[in-house]
Amino acid sequence: MTPASTERRLVHILGAGPVGLILTAMLQSMPGFSIRLYEKRATYTRKRMVKLAPYLIADSVEAYHDDRIDGENIDAVFDRWELEQSMAFRRSVATPLRQLLEAWTTGFTPLNEIEQGLSDLIDAPGVSPVERVQMALSMKDVTTLLSPGDILVDCTGRNSLLRDHLEVPTGEVREAPFEEPNMLNLRLEYAAVITFLHGRPYECNEYCKYYKNVENTQYKFIPSVDRTMHDADISHVTGIVNISAADFEAMPPQCDGDFLRANFPGVAEAMDRFIDKVCEETGGGTIGDLEVIRIPLNLYRALNATNRRLRRQPEGAHPLASSSVLLAGDSAIGSPYFQSISLGFECAMFLAGLLADPTLGEDETLERYENLVYKQWLRVYMRSKLIKHNKDLFESLDDTFGLLDKLHIY
Repeated sequence: MTPASTERRLVHILGAGPVGLILTAMLQSMPGFSIRLYEKRATYTRKRMVKLAPYLIADSVEAYHDDRIDGENIDAVFDRWELEQSMAFRRSVATPLRQLLEAWTTGFTPLNEIEQGLSDLIDAPGVSPVERVQMALSMKDVTTLLSPGDILVDCTGRNSLLRDHLEVPTGEVREAPFEEPNMLNLRLEYAAVITFLHGRPYECNEYCKYYKNVENTQYKFIPSVDRTMHDADISHVTGIVNISAADFEAMPPQCDGDFLRANFPGVAEAMDRFIDKVCEETGGGTIGDLEVIRIPLNLYRALNATNRRLRRQPEGAHPLASSSVLLAGDSAIGSPYFQSISLGFECAMFLAGLLADPTLGEDETLERYENLVYKQWLRVYMRSKLIKHNKDLFESLDDTFGLLDKLHIY
């Protein structure tokens, strides 16, 4: 898509969260593009701890597999040639960006550190400048700033600015799980995401998760455990507790351990019982208080991740039809179980690779990106449904008939 001449094509990136920033950082090093980055926030304040998936730094198809089951899903969904092409592009990623990705895949990092690290990389001396615009955009603003031939990438997250505007009206009324015109949304469960720091190295496998929850009958804490990249003696423990819809409605978006104990004693007792067993096993203790975030675990995708269908409408029929418009990150796909940011990075890297290919026309780029988003959706759908199913079985291990109700044997 990059013109052979010296003319530079304008790329509008809406949202300077992690996905918008990494896309900007990659396009910034490519010839043929001018980049305008829009963000309404003045500073990065989100301190939620995240760990990126190792497949983001994979340089071969074999290394791209997260594990055996993920490998089988990938082999079933993707063509070998498209994975080889993607691996070739990521091997060309500039060293400073690759070093950041390598650090973020080896331990937990606060989200605002990832955002600030990418932002500093974009603003570093000696690189092509990026025009930053601080404003909260509306749909009217977008149609005003776009010129024919521009590229626009919506990275504005779960409540995407443009997603529903990419749906071609059909007059059809969709029932759930189509909660919005351009979104398939599957709710797997409601969860309290609970984080604590432990003052000793601690690792957790399925046996550990079972025996530390064996006395928890209603609520079970399912951790994902790793040591932080900052201190080898401190374990950063984040996990989820499946809660009811009533719990979800009553619980605030964020709270601490004291609030949990006062208002949701069942959840707190299960959590404290789990932590006590960890402390007994390691001889360590917790550092600070619990951090609790309650979220719906949704698995969703945009039915149209680009404006390819709008471009087929009569000229002038839609204000977004004369440019290339694409959704990235949570605007396009949302996934539970700590997969979302890694998936957003993966789609952004693939998109950058498409835009870097001068042999692709606009329509082919949109078609290939649409295809990629759908395949990544299939990958994360199969993985998420397996995780959910295994969690349901795990929570019924001591209830023989409850377990049998959840098994389907053919």
